[in-house]
Amino acid sequence: MKRMLIIIVSVSLFLAFIPLSGCQKAEEPKKPEVSAVSPALPTSPQTPISPSPPEHLRAPVAPSATVTPVPPSAPATDEPVFAPEAPAAPAKPRGMDIVRVAGFDSAQMQKGAPPGWLLDIKKGEPVISLERGSQIYYLHMKSNESSYGVKKGIKVDIKEYPYLNWRWKVTRLPDGGDVRKSDTDDQAIQIYVAFTPTGFPEALNTPVLCYVWDNEAPRGWTGRSSAIGGGKLRYVVVRNKTDRLGQWYTEKRNIYEDYKKFLKDVECAEPAGLTHGVEFYINTQNTKSSAESYIGDVYFSKK
Repeated sequence: MKRMLIIIVSVSLFLAFIPLSGCQKAEEPKKPEVSAVSPALPTSPQTPISPSPPEHLRAPVAPSATVTPVPPSAPATDEPVFAPEAPAAPAKPRGMDIVRVAGFDSAQMQKGAPPGWLLDIKKGEPVISLERGSQIYYLHMKSNESSYGVKKGIKVDIKEYPYLNWRWKVTRLPDGGDVRKSDTDDQAIQIYVAFTPTGFPEALNTPVLCYVWDNEAPRGWTGRSSAIGGGKLRYVVVRNKTDRLGQWYTEKRNIYEDYKKFLKDVECAEPAGLTHGVEFYINTQNTKSSAESYIGDVYFSKK
């Protein structure tokens, strides 16, 4: 009997360490709760560009961009920096011959800029709107000792689409504005086209062509920016005070040839990649005066 009790106790202890039936299911891990995340700003519907892009102008939601900090030692610059919050979507030609940059189709504004564009304020208060023309809307900007613009990312192969086309009008020029001098470097309208950066930090290593309507500088003048950090920025004076105020002008530039001619001292004799962004700008903070301009119908073309 005693031996029987010892066997029973031993078996009971042994069974206590054996897991229950393998049919028992392990507790399933809880699934994480999914919360809605606001999408990044869309790029230009047309995009090419456009943030709305305006052009800005709406396509698929762009993924969040990784922000690379700029070393503290990098000198500050008053020039526009082309670094959209979200990477630009590759531009898709409208038809086969053009890539639309700015073809505003309504007076709608979002956060102070056309849909798909970003407002960039350097100084003062922007006075900006979209106004209807005979067929499309134009961006209307006024500056009173201020400096601001709108920008958007757009990727275009200028070897395939070498021509930049636009329409603009100026109704007031900054007093004594002269792109050749840093203390009078104000214009009623500037068109910046930035290309793929050639190094780090991007702000100092982005080749940029800037077409301006100046006051004092002669038409056809070209030169580098006198601003700190503007070593890879080249100005091209397209219009000046000899042109009629209040008159619409249609322009066409072979931007591919301009790059090879005016940026030939940059690391690459030709663009290292696609365009990086486009910006329209106005400034009168240096001359402490006022200016007013209109721009629209901007696109790249094959011919």
